[in-house]
Amino acid sequence: MASAIASAPPMPEAALSEPVRKRGRYRRRLRSRIIVSFVLLGFCLTALFAFATNWARMRVENQLVEDVMNRNIDEYARRFYVDPGRSPDLPVQQIRAYAYPQDKFERVREERPEWAALPNGNHNVSGIDEQGLPFSYKLAVRKTSDAWFFLAYDMTESIRGEQQLKRALFFSVIVFSLLSLVLGWWSASRVMRPVSDLAARLRAFRGGNTHPEPLAPRFPDDEVGQLAEALDDYSSRLTEVVQRDREFNADVSHELRTPLAVIRGATELLLTRPGLDEKMLQRLQRIQRAEQQCTDLIGSLLLLSRNERGHGASNVARVGEQLLESHRAQLGGKPLELALEGERDLVVDAPEAALSVALGNLIGNAVKYSQEGRVLVRVGSNAVEVIDTGPGLSEEDAASLFQRGYRGTHAGYSQGGGIGLSIVSRLCTLYGWQVSIRPGAERGVIATLTFTPG
Repeated sequence: MASAIASAPPMPEAALSEPVRKRGRYRRRLRSRIIVSFVLLGFCLTALFAFATNWARMRVENQLVEDVMNRNIDEYARRFYVDPGRSPDLPVQQIRAYAYPQDKFERVREERPEWAALPNGNHNVSGIDEQGLPFSYKLAVRKTSDAWFFLAYDMTESIRGEQQLKRALFFSVIVFSLLSLVLGWWSASRVMRPVSDLAARLRAFRGGNTHPEPLAPRFPDDEVGQLAEALDDYSSRLTEVVQRDREFNADVSHELRTPLAVIRGATELLLTRPGLDEKMLQRLQRIQRAEQQCTDLIGSLLLLSRNERGHGASNVARVGEQLLESHRAQLGGKPLELALEGERDLVVDAPEAALSVALGNLIGNAVKYSQEGRVLVRVGSNAVEVIDTGPGLSEEDAASLFQRGYRGTHAGYSQGGGIGLSIVSRLCTLYGWQVSIRPGAERGVIATLTFTPG
């Protein structure tokens, strides 16, 4: 009967027990991701272009300089051999040439030991001069058995130009990254505007409009329009399901309440007849209690299906005593004591039907699993505890008790579908109560139902 009344299956308790993600901490907006992608793309492309430009400049410059130096040192050596007594002139500026015949090799080793140690080829030489200024030049070396030739190409101005180029490239990367940021922000705004509009219209439907206005006609025939069309289709199907569900609940409620009212009337009429024997009286009272439980359960399930919170002034101690009295009549000789103690004036804002279902499931489980000993209902200032002397609570049961359809390890072949505590959990969610079950100090379990302070 419970499954027939409920309007829709509740969310799995496993999903409810998962930690809720903090949207502000973990969520990254799609617009921000588009902007970041543009910035990263612009930065990477600009940085790659700057690196390639600097590398190409260095490679081309080095090839050109070495080619010029090779041709000039060869020309310098040719002119030296034509007229060894005359120092030949070079047509290229920024180049200084040196020729040392065999009798001056030792002088070179003394005055320029770093030159004397270099092999044939082109070499980079840098350092600090006597005035403390940095210098850099490229040195071409040609050594023969009768003469050494050195050609020095001043690279100081070239290095300064290289540094200026690097600075210009660095600022270009910064400027183009900022331009990518602006372009990404503008593009993201244009791209995300239809999505934001769609989300805003969806949020506007939260007011409970039974027939929301279609979304698809307001968007172009693109991906966003297809999404709006799919949402319209889903909304239409969901509206039909909800409407059928509401009609089903109303029909079932009416059809069940009618025979229950007949049972109640017939039972009350039979109870007024004199001369009933003890067994007949007990059976009629049991029928009367079962009818009341069914009525309370139907009312509570209808509240859950509609997600409506009923109001009332229910005395917890009085409802607890009625439930204990009902279970006393069903013990069937089981050596179990049922008692109630604590506050007598605790009143909660809820119908007695809802309180009876929530507290009745806790008491019913305690009575079912306690074969002997005592079941104590203790009413506090804003909570009620159900303490039993049953077989206790395993770790597996503690983690899954409130899942729909779960039956504890001690259920055995007892009757029940494992939905009682699930209904209790849903009622607590509806009314803002809290329910918990923990192992007792020595044996059994302690079920606590905590109410919202009035």
